[in-house]
Amino acid sequence: MASTEDTTHQAISSYFIGPQAENLGEFRKNITTLLDELQLTRERYFSEDVTNGYTFIPQAVQDSGEFKRVTAKTSTAVQQAAAMLGRHSIPFWSPRYQAHMCTDLSMPAMLGYMMTMMYNPNNVALEASPISTVAEIEVGEQLCEMFGYVNEAENSSEPTAWGHVTCGGTVANLESIWVARNLKFYPLSVRKAMDDTDGPLAFLPESFGVRTSQGQWKPFRQLSTWELLNLKPKTILDLPEQLHQQFGITPTWLQAALDPYNIQTCGKDVLERHFDLDKPAQYFVAATKHYSWPKGAAVVGIGSENLVNVSVDDAARLDINILEQHLARCLREKQPVYAVVAVIGSTEEGAVDPLRKILALRQVYQAKGLSFVVHADAAWGGYFATMLPKRMDRDPVGGMPGRAGGGDGIVPDLCLRVETQEDLFALRYCDSITVDPHKAGYIPYPAGALAYRDGRIKNLVTWTSPYLSRGSVTSIGIYGVEGSKPGAAAVATWLSNRVIGLHPQGYGALLSEACFTSSRFSALWAALSKPEDSFICVPFNMLPSEASGDPQKVEQEKERIRNEILTQTNAAIVANDAGKPAEDKTMTLLRALGSDLNINAFALNWRCADGTLNTDVEEANYLMNRVIRRLSVDSPDDNPATIPLYLTSTEFSKKDYGACASTFKRRLGLEVKSAESLMVLRNVVMSPFASLSSRGDFINMLGDTLKQVIEEEVEVCRARNEDTADYHSFLIRGTKKLFLSYRSMFHIAKHRHQTILSAEFDKGGAQVYREVKGNTEEEIILKTVDKIDLQDLLQQVGSGESPWFMGNLETASNGVVHCGVRVQITSVIKNRPLRSAEQDESYPAGFVPFYLYGTTQEPHIDHMLTRSPNITLSADTVAIALSSGGEAITDAALAAGAILSIEGQHEASMQPFGEKNSDLPPGGAFFFASGKKFDAKIWTDPRGPHDSALGLVAEVHAKEPVAKGRVTLQEEVVVDVEKLNRDPFRETDATKVARWREHFEQIGREVDKI
Repeated sequence: MASTEDTTHQAISSYFIGPQAENLGEFRKNITTLLDELQLTRERYFSEDVTNGYTFIPQAVQDSGEFKRVTAKTSTAVQQAAAMLGRHSIPFWSPRYQAHMCTDLSMPAMLGYMMTMMYNPNNVALEASPISTVAEIEVGEQLCEMFGYVNEAENSSEPTAWGHVTCGGTVANLESIWVARNLKFYPLSVRKAMDDTDGPLAFLPESFGVRTSQGQWKPFRQLSTWELLNLKPKTILDLPEQLHQQFGITPTWLQAALDPYNIQTCGKDVLERHFDLDKPAQYFVAATKHYSWPKGAAVVGIGSENLVNVSVDDAARLDINILEQHLARCLREKQPVYAVVAVIGSTEEGAVDPLRKILALRQVYQAKGLSFVVHADAAWGGYFATMLPKRMDRDPVGGMPGRAGGGDGIVPDLCLRVETQEDLFALRYCDSITVDPHKAGYIPYPAGALAYRDGRIKNLVTWTSPYLSRGSVTSIGIYGVEGSKPGAAAVATWLSNRVIGLHPQGYGALLSEACFTSSRFSALWAALSKPEDSFICVPFNMLPSEASGDPQKVEQEKERIRNEILTQTNAAIVANDAGKPAEDKTMTLLRALGSDLNINAFALNWRCADGTLNTDVEEANYLMNRVIRRLSVDSPDDNPATIPLYLTSTEFSKKDYGACASTFKRRLGLEVKSAESLMVLRNVVMSPFASLSSRGDFINMLGDTLKQVIEEEVEVCRARNEDTADYHSFLIRGTKKLFLSYRSMFHIAKHRHQTILSAEFDKGGAQVYREVKGNTEEEIILKTVDKIDLQDLLQQVGSGESPWFMGNLETASNGVVHCGVRVQITSVIKNRPLRSAEQDESYPAGFVPFYLYGTTQEPHIDHMLTRSPNITLSADTVAIALSSGGEAITDAALAAGAILSIEGQHEASMQPFGEKNSDLPPGGAFFFASGKKFDAKIWTDPRGPHDSALGLVAEVHAKEPVAKGRVTLQEEVVVDVEKLNRDPFRETDATKVARWREHFEQIGREVDKI
């Protein structure tokens, strides 16, 4: 039973329809109110029309057969579409849903959206949305106040803030880039208007001046280009008012006068050329940024390459030291900076960048002459500012350790880490802030927002149109990127903000409960696995004990988590803390677990049957991928109602996460030398109900569910990585002297080698092979009769042994053409591992590499498999015409296996080739086909036959080749993408989208019957 004494949670429970529709009755009553008001509104508007005989839909029409047919058609479509959505929609409302930033929506938000949607106002213009435009203005003020901005600046030295609603954080971030660009170039526009002989501001005297970012007053005409580019934002925004105060220039005239010089008119290139700017200004943001940032940089025209990634630390926060190195370089090289972005709640890890330190760094560099905008991307974390008191005069360290309410239904508050609180408090000093009410505001899509500390900055992105503004100061559609936008989003946000409240007792309490629940999940991930389990679960955010480097202390802390958190109710956790010093309290430990906000990232690895940990990153990823496929929906055949827990995933790439990813790999027991990205699981906690149960075991039950799925999938991983005996198959190359080209498979360990052998068949087998080869165009395949340990056989070669196996000769159309061929392995030419750790970071660019082997009379080539996925390309007895280096290509060189590159073909641009052979261009249209001729270069292979090929292609291609010439492919060419990349443990489905569409088509067919 839920607590009846926890009044804060009682209030929170009233915000939502509820996981089991507990509050649907209240929602239905409110919907009835909306419909009643809609009816009254329509009936009241010129009600005399009815008495005057103006009836627009008379009863006779409603009684007509066609009217009833079409309404029945609509009813059928609605009923079936609603049923389809109910069957196939993801259960975001349930505390079992722990995947994306989705959850049950607040009832005030849904009601606000629905009541407004029925009037369909367009907030592009006041006359089309008188009420919802005012609602948007109110929302802007609500959010500005939440962040600590000043809404009324009459009695304050602070500027008046301003905010507005956007369709989402992507557009808000785009607008912030647009603003930062225009702000940076505005002083240049003013200066050019002064410098031009007939410029509209040429009359300004020397007395017109400003203070540089270093505090020195200088006449505007004497400012250097560097100084113009580094004026403080407030100094730039003061210019119109300064010109008005000193010279009586009106803002209206100034806007028109500067229009030809404005970057939005003449473009960035014109101003850069005029002021000899040879180094483009740069934007700095953490490497783990949202995808909207490079997209926005491209749209605005500053170029995504000028959006510079700043490395992150081991907690995925922007590394302040690396940022300072970038800023020092920009100052030294006189390269302007548009802005530095602080991510307040990263999408993947819930990390909060060190905003206070970034702001302090700006002050330091402004004093040195380098100024820039600071923007906070708080799309996720913005609403967490409601957890802070309106004034933080007190030390935030104390926080609120937890409500001590009665009963087992208690969901304690959990305050944020001290550093996170301070960074959220520092939002008030940012120039602009992105926030998404449709994330942590529990508002329906689309509801993003952008807030400006100084509202005057909005005038830099103003576009007016007579039908939009009509001279009204309350039309806000003229600002920003968007045109038409739904007034419903503004009303939904306003109503939810107003009803719940943007303060610690409202949204702050809701998010505090979510944070507590998130910490309980982080405790679960930390202690989910034990040393005897078949897997390990490692949370991304380190446990406090991990700083010691002592594995025993880490295990002791995990046991403490099991005893003091996982086996205790919420009420017991609070009660057990009574009288303990702060450092010994369980709530202190809970606060230290997990991320800065309520996102938990964690990863899995599996143990081999002997208990040792897998070290291959790709195989750990494989486990996690299978787990996520079990705990998510990606096909119409998946029934959302049968999935007991929803999680999602991301990946930590070397490019974006650098040392952070390497650290996480080490903690998982994985190798770090390869560039393989690490898959990471994550859960986003938005529901306040997951930790609410009388026994306190709901989260533990979800943990048991996940554990069972993991253990089942570990068995699959073990099976695919067993390096034991199996059936193997080979392409046969040559006629006089025989070579075997192994048919590799990336997804099975015992087939995860690229192997080329020389071999001898028994007399009968050799004779049949040559006869069949001369009478068929099909490829002849050698398959082992029995399961063999191929790698064990290959280790015997050269040690005085003569390893052999029995094989069958087969073709695709005739099956087995000869049984029981005795195959003796005479030499190992290549036997290179294809584990992810042995794969190159990228595909070859500008050429396609091959192994060249055989004899000078019968040379063969096999495509080098540098990374996965890939393609099998093999050609028997190619023709090679050498133009140089003929003396180097001997039978001995080919017996060892050389390296040949086909020049002029760009492998990287062709990868991946597709999942099926039917995806490839037909016949001779493909680059690797009979009769094709290529320029080629040849090198000797500097590595042994069993050595890794990691980096080999780049190594040899950097050297002078030993020979050059032309290669012509003859008749026997094999092209295959299927066997090499096939995963026998994965069910594939290429018709998912088609089957999704079938549901809609079925509804359409039912409707058409009416």
